Amino acid sequence: MATVVVRRASQADLGALMALYEELAGDKITAAPGDRATSERLLAEILTDPRRELAVALVDGHLVGTADLLIVPNLTHRGEPWAIVENVIVAGTARRTGVGKALMGHLIELARTAGVYKLQLISGKHRAEAHAFYRSMSLNAVAEGFKIYFDE
Repeated sequence: MATVVVRRASQADLGALMALYEELAGDKITAAPGDRATSERLLAEILTDPRRELAVALVDGHLVGTADLLIVPNLTHRGEPWAIVENVIVAGTARRTGVGKALMGHLIELARTAGVYKLQLISGKHRAEAHAFYRSMSLNAVAEGFKIYFDE
């Protein structure tokens, strides 16, 4: 197991984040990050959002993973917020080394501390290894997910 440091992303992480998001997108061109200038502006906006935690995981000073947590105010469930995790990626070279566990553990603890009543994420049906990992982190497949993409 590698020694993993998880922290909030910073503007200086943009290049490494874009490389990870390229890996996450794979062959799906519409899922790739935007141009550098747009990404700089968007990252600055994300980093100032108090309901959002864009976390990064580092091993030996190299950024090898990221995940994005959003905590959403809620009128149901006694006013307790809910949370969603999106854009989870660990570099292929760093998988099965504890990076994902440290990253998701960090976000789960932040959500718990924020008093959310649930944390959810959506993962493609074909990603069996990722699903096994999420189950190991106490996330369970309890619902059917639905999406509509407007860029395809």
